Amino acid sequence: MEIRDREEGLGGTLAAKIRSSLTYYRTLTDFDGCEVRLHATTLYASLFRYDDEILVNPHAYGEPASANATFHFRRLDGGTVADHYMTSFERVWAGAVPWSGAEI
Repeated sequence: MEIRDREEGLGGTLAAKIRSSLTYYRTLTDFDGCEVRLHATTLYASLFRYDDEILVNPHAYGEPASANATFHFRRLDGGTVADHYMTSFERVWAGAVPWSGAEI
């Protein structure tokens, strides 16, 4: 996290941004079928998966995620782009720790 904070020029605020985001996600853990997990993986893109759809926010070096475009992909018969990012998501998800919404 410290490396990414430095590379994106965030001035030591990345941890606070993560904690702030988690306050919004806290109530999601109350819904059946919704799970939030935490990880320490170095990200090249932020990935948000919803069943057969995925939002991909690629990270340009030296820029905060919010300064980059977000792409919306859907899994389609014969398509490969959504599956490519979903496979990456699953790799990180497998090593991530479930979050109950209690601690931040």
